[in-house]
Amino acid sequence: MIYTNEELLILSIGALGLGMYLLFKGGDWTIDSAVYLAKKFGISPLVIGFTIIAFGTSLPELLVSLNANLAGSPGIAIGNVIGSNIANILLVIGVTAFFATLYAVPQKILRDVVVMLLASFLMIALMLRGSISQVGGLAMIVVLIAYVVWQYTMASKGKIEVEDIEDPNYKNFFHGLMFLLLGLGAIAAGAEFLVRGAKVSATIIGVPEDVIGLSIIAIGTSLPELSTCIIAAMKRQSDIIIGNILGSNVFNILMIIGATAMIKPIAKDAIAPQVISLDIWIMFGVSLLFSIILMFYKKITKPIGAIFVAGYIFYIGLIYALYLSKDIHDMAIEAVDITG
Repeated sequence: MIYTNEELLILSIGALGLGMYLLFKGGDWTIDSAVYLAKKFGISPLVIGFTIIAFGTSLPELLVSLNANLAGSPGIAIGNVIGSNIANILLVIGVTAFFATLYAVPQKILRDVVVMLLASFLMIALMLRGSISQVGGLAMIVVLIAYVVWQYTMASKGKIEVEDIEDPNYKNFFHGLMFLLLGLGAIAAGAEFLVRGAKVSATIIGVPEDVIGLSIIAIGTSLPELSTCIIAAMKRQSDIIIGNILGSNVFNILMIIGATAMIKPIAKDAIAPQVISLDIWIMFGVSLLFSIILMFYKKITKPIGAIFVAGYIFYIGLIYALYLSKDIHDMAIEAVDITG
């Protein structure tokens, strides 16, 4: 059967929606079941918090990026990470602030703020070199492991407060294992649907993969953080919200870009010029602004949340406007070439 472009676009949009839903549900099942099984085996809540939860919340982004890079679309992988980090702060924190004012304790979050900024700087440095090699990816993974080990060591000495983790409700071991497998399967399938839907949509519409990764996929893979933060805001759990976003942004860069580059290096020509000249700097600027507000103003209020959301809407509009202006410019050059 041969489909028209309109029919293919509808199918690809459906794949995007299904992929987002599977990532959302799969992430929820995976984290809950992993915590339950870890406690069953007597694994410390410290290890659960610093490894399983942190890894689980970034798993959708990880699988989407790996699938995209292996499928020959590294632009989606890069755009997904940069776009997710921007969305986590401007969109997730911005929307969450409408439900409750978020209060920060600088002494408790200083280490995570510093590591988030350093991770962002490391990614910028590697991208400015023109490519991210397997060695660069390995360096990111090593930094992440060192960070997790350091956190565990400090927490075990009582120098870092650890939030209590709610015990998921499963009937028995096999019940928890079943949901773990279902969750991982849903995430894998969701990542596949999301990447394929994005590639087809980008091809039909003519939008670059980087733009799709920075916008649609980034928002889709940030949905688990958004729902978690809104629920936490209703319970007035500011520490969990802020810690979740800081930790997620660190894992997004170090784990996702690191693992993606280790499996298949991200070549220089795979990174769009706009990403290097604009998007990575917006990511760093947003991260720096967020850090300054947390450390000195010590709270995220509704007006700040409104500014964040407005800033995100402006950013999405900007990257699409830049794409359209470039497209018009290219068509004008082609027209001159033809008439000349």
